[in-house]
Amino acid sequence: MLFEYQIRVLPQVAFSEQSIKAYLIQEKGLDASTLMAVRVLKKSIDARQRTIFVNLTVRAFVNEMPPKDEYTVTAYHSVEGAPQVIVVGAGPGGLFAALRLIELGLRPIVVERGKNVHDRKRDIALITREHQVNPESNYSFGEGGAGAYSDGKLYTRSKKRGNVEKILNVFCQHGASPSILVDAHPHIGTDKLPRVIENMRNTILQCGGEVHFETRMDALIIRQNKVVGIETNTGEVFEGPVILATGHSARDVYRWLAAHGVQIEAKGIAVGVRLEHPSQRIDQIQYHSKEGRGKYLPAAEYSFVTQVEGRGVYSFCMCPGGFVVPAASGPEQIVVNGMSPSNRGSKWSNSGMVVELRPEDVDQIENGELKIENCPADDNSQSSINKVNSQFSIFNSQSLKVLDFQERLERLTWQQGNMRQTAPAQRMVDFVHKKLSYDLPESSYSPGLISSPLHFWLPSFISSRLSQAFLTFGKHSHGFLTNEAVMVAIETRTSAPVRIVRDVETLQHVQIEGLFPCGEGAGYAGGIVSAGIDGERCAEAAAKFLNSKP
Repeated sequence: MLFEYQIRVLPQVAFSEQSIKAYLIQEKGLDASTLMAVRVLKKSIDARQRTIFVNLTVRAFVNEMPPKDEYTVTAYHSVEGAPQVIVVGAGPGGLFAALRLIELGLRPIVVERGKNVHDRKRDIALITREHQVNPESNYSFGEGGAGAYSDGKLYTRSKKRGNVEKILNVFCQHGASPSILVDAHPHIGTDKLPRVIENMRNTILQCGGEVHFETRMDALIIRQNKVVGIETNTGEVFEGPVILATGHSARDVYRWLAAHGVQIEAKGIAVGVRLEHPSQRIDQIQYHSKEGRGKYLPAAEYSFVTQVEGRGVYSFCMCPGGFVVPAASGPEQIVVNGMSPSNRGSKWSNSGMVVELRPEDVDQIENGELKIENCPADDNSQSSINKVNSQFSIFNSQSLKVLDFQERLERLTWQQGNMRQTAPAQRMVDFVHKKLSYDLPESSYSPGLISSPLHFWLPSFISSRLSQAFLTFGKHSHGFLTNEAVMVAIETRTSAPVRIVRDVETLQHVQIEGLFPCGEGAGYAGGIVSAGIDGERCAEAAAKFLNSKP
């Protein structure tokens, strides 16, 4: 017999199955001799008051044992000889598209410009050790996409777009912990996710699909307004309708589409910094205790949002107990991102702190030059800015203007970082008060930091809004605005700067049949789960397209 309860308990009660059983026996009158097991279905922490509670949905098994599997298994069968669909990109959008194609009886051909998830590790290590960025294998490009080595957070607000539970169950089926089905903010961890991704690839191969690494799509093959395949850098041609799931950093793809008249449009992004605190400080603030998290609570999370001068300023991709990592996808760029291992056990916590940037904001930038304050002619910062501005004289087109602005900021940051992956940084309070930081706190950013006046060289529409937002956040959360925190520049890859326009019903491109723009890179997702959901939707649309052909 099964019973379900919604309970609100102290952290030490929620910590183990045994303590939850004891609570149910005492508070719900269950018989200890017949209560065989307890399974937590949902879990969230309520830290709004000084006394912390954990909200649980639990299932009690009375006189019966729980099933072995805690997740729903999806059946995948052989698709050898079936019609094929080309999937460009092996990030979450592409992988879930491929798996859904197999469910629907179609054969996925996955092409990925980067390396497999394990070989990527060596190239990522070189960014730290030698400050070298392989433009085809980095934190953005390679099997698993940008999420594989930059966290694995699975929280999404996209529940109206598709089946979130299906995505989480598929992850569990391929090796993720069933805890992701329970936690309010599920998280696999960058140390666990690569193995899960490899298992997903093996399912694709075992069912008769193909996965080609170090194979970059260089062109779509378009005949009579219909995509019939792709050309690649290896000289291979793959034929079939195309699910384009390249991720948000494939700038060459965006530029190819624009150059060949394939309709795209500029899309807003958010730009700012990675803000890193000691994790103990965040624990103390969020849990209202000098002792921090204690024995029974996880590393604390936070979420901030405000409006400053008509634009949103907010925390993004918060990584408790995590690291700041170098996420550039090409030479002469600095981009930072955050990640956390599964145990969230580092002594730092970080998040993106970003300002909303709309396409019309970029319209106000004259002749492609960054709006910055003047500085003395002999100042190194001004020399760097002038050099970067001269390399980007004017935006290529209206559709690429946000992309070009994004790229220019990353180049400027590289100049400020001594033309290495050494990231320019500033203490938080110093930034607000427009003071140079003469030293910097210890940081998780392994390529190293260099003290830099971010308040001076960042465009004022970003820096002024960040400063005002930090003052607001500091008032709402005492201790958050501190010089123990360091701002690391620059966070620009919050989402795609371009949307590849598609039909709402068919999910095909509005001009071209057989092309299915997919996931975060196409402007239709914002994270691992939402990209996976969109991948499944695009697979279903591709199947419908093939079935409708005479």
